[in-house]
Amino acid sequence: MGRGYRDSDSRRYFDWLYYANLDLLAAKNLLDDERCYNSAAFHCQQCIEKGLKGYLLYKKHHLYDGHNLTWLCKQASQTDYHFEKWLEKSTLLNHYYIETRYPADVPFDIDTETIMELIQSSSEMLSFITEIIHFDFRSYHKR
Repeated sequence: MGRGYRDSDSRRYFDWLYYANLDLLAAKNLLDDERCYNSAAFHCQQCIEKGLKGYLLYKKHHLYDGHNLTWLCKQASQTDYHFEKWLEKSTLLNHYYIETRYPADVPFDIDTETIMELIQSSSEMLSFITEIIHFDFRSYHKR
């Protein structure tokens, strides 16, 4: 399926933001074991993917398909130019969608400094999104 519309996913933007926050929480919870850094990095990527999709659903009333954070960030920047400052970070986070989940001939290892930077960037970007929408993870109750 291309960059289009999906029928099975929630049309409620706040559900996307809720799950984005859960991914960030999961990434933080995986920090205790460096063997889980790849999984934590994947959750950082997922956090921003869901955050951007939630924002786009809120602003454009359209759920975008796809996993490319840079493309999603460019779509968001069409409604708010402030998203342009996240393009570089979104490009970096794209690397953690596939490479962190499957074995490869060339190891894809993440060190402590890198995972801490990814979590920091993801946290800042998600905060930026949730502040625009006025979404509070702590008070939201999923239906």
